[in-house]
Amino acid sequence: MTERRKIIIDTDPGQDDAAAIMLALASPDEIEILGLCAVAGNVPLKLTSRNIRIMLELCNRTEIPVYEGCERPLVRAPITAEHVHGSTGLDGPTLPEPVLEAQSQDAIDFIIETIRREPSGTITLCTLGALTNIATALQKAPDIAPRVKELVLMGGGFFEGGNITPAAEFNIYVDPHAADIVFRSGIPLVMMPLDVTHKLLTTKARVAAIRDIGTRPAIAMAEMLEFFERFDVEKYGSDGGPLHDPTVIAYLIKPDLFEGRDCNVEIEVNSELTIGMTVVDWWKVTGREPNARVMRDVDADGFFALLTERFARI
Repeated sequence: MTERRKIIIDTDPGQDDAAAIMLALASPDEIEILGLCAVAGNVPLKLTSRNIRIMLELCNRTEIPVYEGCERPLVRAPITAEHVHGSTGLDGPTLPEPVLEAQSQDAIDFIIETIRREPSGTITLCTLGALTNIATALQKAPDIAPRVKELVLMGGGFFEGGNITPAAEFNIYVDPHAADIVFRSGIPLVMMPLDVTHKLLTTKARVAAIRDIGTRPAIAMAEMLEFFERFDVEKYGSDGGPLHDPTVIAYLIKPDLFEGRDCNVEIEVNSELTIGMTVVDWWKVTGREPNARVMRDVDADGFFALLTERFARI
């Protein structure tokens, strides 16, 4: 039994973000969600906020507060991914517009105040999108960095390269300057790169197992995944697409599903050719101190068994 984590989820839903949110909501014995923060990424901020609230209503967990954060990256122009996620970010099922409203407080102040309020070393940050909100909080309140227990992120790649450019993974590419701030912050980091997520394919059998749960949330999730995978199936020619963001939550629940090593990770912010690249010193050739636990392997069957079992609880 792992310890129960107090977490803040920072996210830009996205169907795979929605799956991560659902997994967290279904795991109250391991996870206490203090709040969900929206950031621009897969779609603009107003839609990412909307999509978080849709998921909370779908799963009947409207007591969890939602906060809206940054509308654009720190330096670059906004980059979105409607070509993958559809115009709403949650294309696939037909879901009603949310009644739940976001809090009046913005996500940056919520993150800062929560980390300062809770005992030091008790808050885990779970980032499923661009790191703009977290970097902005660190710029505004650098004192919070040593108080964070851990930051678990989906982002980057090494052996797999990138998925939005040959060198860069989307979440890092959207705001590499924010990622650079986070990776230099001294916060203990766990990184779930494409090297892991590309081993987690939403095969027809795995999606069917989720659909067969038969509940409204499970059927909606199956429809989301069927829409989401179409882009990667065409791109990679695989049976199903990679399921990225739930790795962050699965790690908190069952860390032994994953294997990796401590590495130094630097973020490329200058080169037009490779901006957003996560330069992972996997082979320890630079002499730089490790700043992240980089995962490379995962028990794919165990991961999808966990998702299916937990989704059945909602």
